[in-house]
Amino acid sequence: MKAIIIAILLACLVAPIYAQTVPVKGTIKGVIIDSAKNTPLGYATIALVDAETKKPVKSGLSKDNGSFELDGLPLKPYLLNVISVGYQTKTIPADGLKIDKANIDLGKIVLGSSTSQLNEVKVTASKPLVKQEIDRVSYDVQADPDSKAQTAMDMLKKVPLVSVDGDDNIQLQGSGSYKIFINGKPSQMLANNPKDILKSMPATNILKIEVITTPPAKYDAEGLAGIINIITSKTADDGYNGSITARYNFPWGPNLNLTGTMKQGKFGISGYIGGGGRPWVTTNSANERQTYAPVSDFLQYGSNSTKGKFVYSSVELSYEIDTLNLLTGSIEYDKGRFDQNQDRLTRFTSEDPNALPQSYRLLNNGGFGWDETDLSLNYQLGFKRDKKQLLTASYQYTYFSNENHSDISTVDRVNYNSPDNNQQNNAGTRQHTLQLDYVHPLKQLTIEAGAKGIFRKNFSNSDVENLTNVNGQDIFVEDPTLSNDFNYHQNVYSLYNSYTYKAGSWTLKGGARMEHTHVDANFITDGSSLNRDYTNVIPSISVMRNFSKNQSLTFGFTNRLERPGIWQLNPFVDRSNPQIVNTGNPNLHAVLSHLFELTYNKSGIGNISAKLSYMYTNNSIVSVTKLISDTLSETTYDNVGKYKTARLNINGSYPLTKKLNANFNAALFYVWIKGTYNGEFYSNEGPRTTSNVSATYKPGNDWTIGANYGYNSHLIWLQGGSNHYMYSSLSLSKVLLNKKLTITGVVNNPTQKHYTYTQFTSTPDFYQANTQYQIYRTFAVSLNYKFGKLSSDIKKNQRSINNDDVSKQ
Repeated sequence: MKAIIIAILLACLVAPIYAQTVPVKGTIKGVIIDSAKNTPLGYATIALVDAETKKPVKSGLSKDNGSFELDGLPLKPYLLNVISVGYQTKTIPADGLKIDKANIDLGKIVLGSSTSQLNEVKVTASKPLVKQEIDRVSYDVQADPDSKAQTAMDMLKKVPLVSVDGDDNIQLQGSGSYKIFINGKPSQMLANNPKDILKSMPATNILKIEVITTPPAKYDAEGLAGIINIITSKTADDGYNGSITARYNFPWGPNLNLTGTMKQGKFGISGYIGGGGRPWVTTNSANERQTYAPVSDFLQYGSNSTKGKFVYSSVELSYEIDTLNLLTGSIEYDKGRFDQNQDRLTRFTSEDPNALPQSYRLLNNGGFGWDETDLSLNYQLGFKRDKKQLLTASYQYTYFSNENHSDISTVDRVNYNSPDNNQQNNAGTRQHTLQLDYVHPLKQLTIEAGAKGIFRKNFSNSDVENLTNVNGQDIFVEDPTLSNDFNYHQNVYSLYNSYTYKAGSWTLKGGARMEHTHVDANFITDGSSLNRDYTNVIPSISVMRNFSKNQSLTFGFTNRLERPGIWQLNPFVDRSNPQIVNTGNPNLHAVLSHLFELTYNKSGIGNISAKLSYMYTNNSIVSVTKLISDTLSETTYDNVGKYKTARLNINGSYPLTKKLNANFNAALFYVWIKGTYNGEFYSNEGPRTTSNVSATYKPGNDWTIGANYGYNSHLIWLQGGSNHYMYSSLSLSKVLLNKKLTITGVVNNPTQKHYTYTQFTSTPDFYQANTQYQIYRTFAVSLNYKFGKLSSDIKKNQRSINNDDVSKQ
């Protein structure tokens, strides 16, 4: 009993002492309001500093509803700084924290718009590279120091959900079916020739790269895995500004690029123009094929040399008739031409006693090129009731052609009798598009509706000439059995309706799109034709729930279409390598996929996002290869793949110190694919992974050091796959002349001079592989100079044509 009384007395003595030693913490909260719209302002930066020392204490972001809360604060006077791009920075005293008043509610804090940068507060922080939204994730290219000297293809390797293999083939969420846009509009240039274009486009032209995984109903339904949107357009102000970038990559050659914006009164113009050249660059490659019945070996090894030049340009114009009427237009022109020389030594042996061993040198002097013109015109009508209520009418004309030719000869022949030949093919697209869009905003609901018509003509003209002896003279004579002319008309008519609803911490986006497709194909050479009609209804839904501490959870579901493109339909048989031929399939059908995804995101000082997704397709268009004879294989496309993939993607960034920032992007997914082709059933499955890690270090205001490493595991196809792929880079940037001049140097893959990348096909009858011996260690240096001065924004249409309805290459 005595012990209990003593314990109670000690507790009574210790309790007040403990109460005095545990400090009381305070909380400051409020709501940020846009003064012009009188609506909550989300994602404004809230920076709290000590009122006496002026040292930073705590920071955060306002939520979608404008609210913020900073807790765990010592009881002392503070200054609260509210910063948001395009608004005047506001500083508010917060000196009322006391023991008897540990919580302060500052109420509504109203921010007014600003056209200039104020200097009340200087906030130093690393700009996040990745941002998660309800239906997309975006990568801020301008925040990446490597962008000053790298290409668009280099940037894509770092974007979440995107992977690039050793042969520069792009995949989105593990799929090769997607769409690539430039500024929200499709580009036939990128659809038909993404490798060369993206390797030519400097990253300095790009503001950000968006990956739209659950596209709203306003987008065409094409692209099984989603849309990659490359944003290059910039706003212009009264006055002008611009930049000029000169870049040289060893060994790939020079590039010169000019961007500019100008605005005077109601008229504005912005755009870019650039070009470059590639000196002769030589790489080696090898083809091999082994057959099992009879046992034979085909081996081909040699060199491929290319050189060329290219030019690209884009101009956007805007004329603001009055506050409610806006007229905009754009012109895009791209052209490129490359020459190539191939020299391949070929050997064939067989255990069949009736098959003679063969050998020869295959010489191919040819080239390829592209030409694109894109014209668009948009009229936008606003309404006095609400600035967001819009009616837009749009027209677009697109022309794209892709030409290649080969002059093929063989020397040092042993038991090889095929004639020398010339072959050429010119394939492309002409299309007209009409579109009408209407946006009707209500208090918490936004309604969108529209109609669209695409009138597309795909064409292919090909000729093959064989070297023939006529009257004792060797001349080239056209072979009508190998020549082909092909027209493929495709008209797409669509209607859509979508709704966006916001209520507190919830955002819902849903809608549906109906598309009717009419196909009319004409095989001019043999006189046959093809007619086909089909209708698809495509639903899409995204639901986002915001939580405290800048957290959100998003669910998305959509169906997507893949219509075959001209390069998949084209019946032209490419015999530039006469024992490994390639051709298209004009009988391909459209493909429908189903995609589910769940995304968790947390933002603040650091950012992290985790996405879990599942996609399946029943009749995928896949590349397939069959053996025609022991000396000949044919690769084409067919609707034979049943494809499923489950994927987990995690990406984020974190400032390790004030000067050092780290970013990571990793994906682990499992692939199942099966199908029957040429009488054989194939099944292939397995895990895959892609990852990228980068770090940026800023030792001072004028220097930036960057490091990057990525790893992609092997590809999994219906009949085969590839080996893994790694890449790395180091960069160094220096800013001069009052931040107008930036000098950047980059070394890619500093530890590896060459890289061997193999893609293979394995069937019960044969094994075939192509191996590329690539130049891997490269150096790039660039100079970027900015000039001009601006003061007010250019006005642009909020709706325009997006022809994302056909498959990419």
